[in-house]
Parts: sequence; structure tokens; C-alpha cells
Amino acid sequence: MTDRQIGLFIFGDEIVSGKRQDRHFEKVREILGARGLALSWVFYLGDDRARCVRALRESFASGDIVFSCGGIGSTPDDHTRQAAAEALGVALELHPEAERLIRERAADTGQPATIERLRMGEFPKGSSIIPNPYNKIAGFSIREHYFVPGFPVMAWPMMEWVLQTHYTSLFRSVAEFDRSMIVLDLFEATVTPLMQSIAQGYPQFKVYSLPSAGEAGVPRHVELGIKAQGQPGGDGPPEGFERAYQEFRAGVCALGGKISEERDTRR
Repeated sequence: MTDRQIGLFIFGDEIVSGKRQDRHFEKVREILGARGLALSWVFYLGDDRARCVRALRESFASGDIVFSCGGIGSTPDDHTRQAAAEALGVALELHPEAERLIRERAADTGQPATIERLRMGEFPKGSSIIPNPYNKIAGFSIREHYFVPGFPVMAWPMMEWVLQTHYTSLFRSVAEFDRSMIVLDLFEATVTPLMQSIAQGYPQFKVYSLPSAGEAGVPRHVELGIKAQGQPGGDGPPEGFERAYQEFRAGVCALGGKISEERDTRR
């Protein structure tokens, strides 16, 4: 997965306004990390249909694997199903398996299968369902985008099902390798040309800088490091990772930076 990324959309005005606190971001990182995968991006979107369409249109074109939480109900403020269909230029249609499950759930609870309930089974044409072990009301997938409810008790098992069903070939022992150094007496602007040189020489890795103004007795410093994704079936960092870090380290020392600590993190 050198070119493809895994992304996350979190839909709902209640999240953006702060009426509810998002719990998906950290949990999705945990679910992916347990399988040696990493989340590359996350977007929070309210219930503005046009904005949702634009975001989905871009992500469908990206080729990324994308999870989407929220907005697939049948109330007027739920727009995700409609936005996905519009972004793809297809119609919504009642999925026969989703309809069967909705009717089954209605019978289980002694409730009628109303038009509103059946609307939750209307997905963009060409979609497949994602089973919901909590209440049988399915999510849907299309073009490697996986749409699940906003409720964590439903969303998280559904996302795990997607990964176990479709992406076991991508699982790794380590999601990300991260080697860094805490550097004193060096300004970020001074080290920027070196970072650019390392990034150009090793475009397969991510070079980063995290400056700190210093507080609570900790002196001003900058954390400089390199990140790389793990490889399927491998336990060690990718080829060239150690060499890139050592070149970076030597360059920092040549610029007069004092390394107070080094960190080697595997997630």
C-alpha cells in the first residue's frame, strides 16, 4: 500500500458544533493499528449536502480506502447516502438484502416496516451491504468507501468486519516506524534545507519537524524525525530507512544541533 491511503469521514453537525464528542477518530486508529495499518487522513463534515458531495467526489477519485461514520439514517438531517449517490452520479435504490433485513428487524421488534425505515436501505446503485450485528440495519459500501452509522456500538464492529473480509492481505505486524531525535540549540529554519534534502533523497519516507517553545522546565527544542509505513509480512523497517535517519542525524550534528534524546517508535 505504498500509494493508497486509508481515510475517515465523520459526518454530523452535532460533532462539528460540539454537542457530541467524537469517539471515532481514536478508535479507528486503534482498530487499524491492531492490524498493522495506519490512518492517513480524517475529515469532519457537518450536514451541508453540497460540502459533503464535494468531499466525497474528491475521495472517490483518490483511490483511497475510506470509512465514513454517520448520516446514513432516514431523518431530514441525514445526507450521507444522498451525497454519495450524487458524488458518483448514480441514483439511490432500495437494496433488496437491506430491505429484507429492515423488514426482519421490524418484525422482531413488533414495529411496522414504514417508508421511513425502508429508506435506510436506499443506497447508491451498485452498492453492497455491510452487516450490522447490533440491529440488522445495514450500512453500505461502494468503490472501497464503507459507510456505517454514527453510533459506535454499530460502527466499530462493522468496520472490523470490513477489514477482516476485504483487507487481510494488507495486514502487517507494524503499521508505522518512527525514528526521531530531540535537538537543542537549533532553529527549525536552520534545519529546513537539510530536511528538504533528505525528503528529496528518500521520497518514500516522511520527514517531519515538531518545534517546542519549551515549558515547565523543558528547554526550547525541536523534534526531528522520519516515518515509514510497515511492509506486509515484514517485521523490520523498509529498506533505506536506517540509512536515511543516520544521514539526517549526521546533518543535524553538522549544523551544531545537540541531540538530547532519540526515540524509536513502532505502532
